[in-house]
Amino acid sequence: MKFKDCSNHPTHVSCDVQQAFSGRDNQHHRVTHSGEGRRKARIGASLFGVLALFLASLGSQSLRAEQVSQATGFDRALAERLGADERGMRSFVLVILKSGPTRVPDGEQRKAMFAGHFANMERLSGEGKLALAGPFAADPDGWRGLFVLAVDDLDEARRLTETDPVIVNGEMVAEYHRWYGSAATMMIPEIHAKLTPPQP
Repeated sequence: MKFKDCSNHPTHVSCDVQQAFSGRDNQHHRVTHSGEGRRKARIGASLFGVLALFLASLGSQSLRAEQVSQATGFDRALAERLGADERGMRSFVLVILKSGPTRVPDGEQRKAMFAGHFANMERLSGEGKLALAGPFAADPDGWRGLFVLAVDDLDEARRLTETDPVIVNGEMVAEYHRWYGSAATMMIPEIHAKLTPPQP
């Protein structure tokens, strides 16, 4: 058997042997590298598949939510603006105005009192606190009118009502009751404004 001169090689192993081992090492390296590549490819494909399924699931949920909204007419933005809960309801305070101990006599003082009464209601409505107001017909029990206040707290309802001139002057007194009703009540002032023709 003849060997190539590899005297310059530091291990003095024949070139044929070196080449044989080198070839096997290179082949092993190629096989190992190829195997790692395939594993990485499989892992990448799996991750991509999971991500695709996740995104598809989100899209499906969004589509279903949109379909439900279209089917039911549910308006999430409107519900949030009106303070609606999951039933479309919210808390209010119902204020019953009754005749008080002091009737203000007819004249300028009475006119000014009721002008202030209406101005106070306009202010509260503009602040989003007064959802509904109106008078009762002549009532033997002295019921004069009502407020529906968009507040949760009875103390806040008292504070808002006590600023009204009819309360300040003793013309009326107020009773306060918690009320749980449709959040659509909040839209009454907005709708009412569209039903009122311009005054000449």
